[in-house]
Amino acid sequence: MKFGGSRPKLAPDPDLIRSLAKLLDETGLSEIEYEADGQRIHVARHTGAPGALAAGGAPPALERPPVTAPAGANGVAHPGANGHDHPGTLKAPLVGIAYLAAEPGMPPYVRVGDTVAEGQTLLIIEAMKVMNQIRAPQAGRVTHVYVGDAEPVEYGSALMLIE
Repeated sequence: MKFGGSRPKLAPDPDLIRSLAKLLDETGLSEIEYEADGQRIHVARHTGAPGALAAGGAPPALERPPVTAPAGANGVAHPGANGHDHPGTLKAPLVGIAYLAAEPGMPPYVRVGDTVAEGQTLLIIEAMKVMNQIRAPQAGRVTHVYVGDAEPVEYGSALMLIE
């Protein structure tokens, strides 16, 4: 028996790990961590890892190149091209799936070049089967849309640029 205050490690709960892995798939997240009673479980999905196919796994997901703003007339990218360093950037307030239109096949709520009013619905983020309307925090013109329709978004990721 060991003394000194350290307690024995509990065996991980396979059902909990499966639930966390399923949550990764549903939300499009790459990793999740759960902690309870001093025990921590970290589940991560690493795509494109060496040997993933050799071990009989599925091929890694295709990754899209990062979205950048179009270059201006002088060939220099728009300030805030990554969407995070511009004060007019609308960021995702939650994790989920972004939808640019109310229904599939419908026109998007807004397009690049549209003028929007404060409080106007710009897109929807579905999280846990709840459709959350994301509204314009200010009036302005949409100059860039950083997210595609039905694309997973993480908390704080750039959605749109409103100037």
